[in-house]
Amino acid sequence: MIKFVLMVNRQGQTRLSRYYHSVELSRRAALEADVVRYCLSRKKDQCSFVEYKDFKLVYRQYAALYIVVGITDSENELSIYELVHNFVEVLDKYFSRIMFNLDRVHIILDEMIQNGHIVETNKSRILAPLTTIDKMVDS
Repeated sequence: MIKFVLMVNRQGQTRLSRYYHSVELSRRAALEADVVRYCLSRKKDQCSFVEYKDFKLVYRQYAALYIVVGITDSENELSIYELVHNFVEVLDKYFSRIMFNLDRVHIILDEMIQNGHIVETNKSRILAPLTTIDKMVDS
């Protein structure tokens, strides 16, 4: 099961966070800072799967953006690694600049993951609600 998804820049600032289990707000900031510090300190030639406290971290770097996913021990790391890449491909297909449309990024993430489980990976189906919204806005 997926516990959380973070998008973080190289300076360690969280750009997007989505939690799929209950975490107190006071603990979120500390958790995010610790996870980000841990992932950013790793070298490029090190594995992108990391044991961290009571869960695993799977992360990928795209230019100055890191996407970090916290998962349970029973989740397949490679499938999450590919999910992250699929997520980035969907974002690239829809946006020219990700950070100006965070509400749309949340919609895309919600189409792909619900309650900590992967529900959709087909790019066309993921983007269908946004395409409908865009058509209604343009009308």
